[in-house]
Amino acid sequence: MPERSETLNSVARAVEVLNLFGRAPGTLGVTEIAMELGLAKAVVHRILQAFRAKGYVELDATTHRYRLGPGAVVLGLSYLDSLDVRTVARDALRGLCAATNETATLSIRFGDNRVYVDQVNPARDVQTVVQLGRPFPLHAGASSRAFLAFLSEDEQKRYLSQSLEQVTDNTLVDPSAVRAELRAIRAAGFAKSIGESDPGTVAAAAPVFDRQGEVTAVMSVCGPRERFHDQLDAAGAHLRQKARETSRRLGYR
Repeated sequence: MPERSETLNSVARAVEVLNLFGRAPGTLGVTEIAMELGLAKAVVHRILQAFRAKGYVELDATTHRYRLGPGAVVLGLSYLDSLDVRTVARDALRGLCAATNETATLSIRFGDNRVYVDQVNPARDVQTVVQLGRPFPLHAGASSRAFLAFLSEDEQKRYLSQSLEQVTDNTLVDPSAVRAELRAIRAAGFAKSIGESDPGTVAAAAPVFDRQGEVTAVMSVCGPRERFHDQLDAAGAHLRQKARETSRRLGYR
C-alpha cells in the first residue's frame, strides 16, 4: 500500500503543477513553481520533464522557462467541444426565472431560423409557455434578433434582402427598421420585443458566445404583455450577466 500511496501523491503533485500553469499567464520557472507549491526543485523538474515528453509543456531554450504546450491545448479544446449548451445554460435559466419570476428560455439557430430548445417556468398561475422546437425567422422577436445582430454584415445583408415574414401584426418587417434595431441590440447587449412572435407576450434576450466568439445560443425572459412590459430593461440587465457567465463557461473570452 505504501507504493500506491506514493503514486497517488506523485499524481497529485503533477496535477498541482499543471493547475498552476492554468492560473498563471505566460511562463513559469522551476524555482518559481517549487516556491509557489512548496515542492523540491528536483521534484518539479521531474514533473516538467514528464509533461514535456507528452507535449503538455514546452521549454523556452533562451529563458529556460516553461509554458503550456499543445497537449494541454488539445485537452482543453476536447473539454470545450464536449460541452452541451443546454446543460451549461440550465443553471443560468433557473437563475433568470427566479430573478424575474417569468419564463426563461434558451434558443439555438438553424440557418435563417431559431428554435426554443429549453425553458424554465415560474411557479405562478399565469405564465408564458413556449413551444420547444418551433422555428421563428431571425428578424421576428427578441431572441431571433439577438442572433441576427451578431452575424457578419454580409450575412445580415443577405438575410434582409429577402422578403421578411409577418409573424404577427407587431413583427418588424421593414429592413431599415430591423437594421436600426440590430444596432441598438449591439449597443445595449440585449434585445427587446413586444408581441412580435406572440401578440400577448413581451421578451428580452441576450446572446451566448462560444470560444470562437460566435453566438451559439440566445437566452431570453418572456412574460405576459400587461405584466412584464415595464420590466424588460431590468430583465435585460439580468440577461447580460447570465449570458456572460454562460459564455465564459463555454470558453469565450
